[in-house]
Amino acid sequence: MAFLSNKRVWIGIVVVVLIPVLGAAWWLVSPLFIDRTVEEEFPFASGATVPDDMTMKEIEGAMSTMAKVDSEMTEPMGEPMAEAAALKSGRFRDADSFHKGSGAATVYRLPEGEVVLRLEDLKVTNGPDLRVIVTPNEQPGNSADVRQEGYIELGKLKGNIGNQNYPFPDGADPAVFNSVVIFCKPFQVIFTVAELR
Repeated sequence: MAFLSNKRVWIGIVVVVLIPVLGAAWWLVSPLFIDRTVEEEFPFASGATVPDDMTMKEIEGAMSTMAKVDSEMTEPMGEPMAEAAALKSGRFRDADSFHKGSGAATVYRLPEGEVVLRLEDLKVTNGPDLRVIVTPNEQPGNSADVRQEGYIELGKLKGNIGNQNYPFPDGADPAVFNSVVIFCKPFQVIFTVAELR
């Protein structure tokens, strides 16, 4: 009887220990096998006034649809709409033989003055807790280079494939940032870098 009781205790201990270990292993390893695709539109309506009965997503959809219309306007136009200005851009490169990345990164100033980082055709090796960081360092090669004084974390990477937008915080000067880094926060590893020029 004591043997069965000890066996149950050991099984209970193994289960209690094994469940968190398996959960942590899945969190760390599963992103390597699972891609997440994000397809965000360019923020056309960043400065638009949104009517009370419409969401910003509905406005973005309407403006995106209108941008694709290919017909000539016959009525006179008022003031021309201001356009977003590309300030800096670069192409992603592989960090090493395992951490690979491609696609474009462009910093835009929108008509209302907001600054947005736009990632297009992004394809990067997936990993746990990837972050989008802009840093003054042109060629960061390690964690210390990425976290050079003045760096900003723009947010968690929304998807390792696709097109996505990351707004800069108010008051951030895009001129001081010389690269965009996709960075694994738990392991302090660079996945891909785009030098901004």
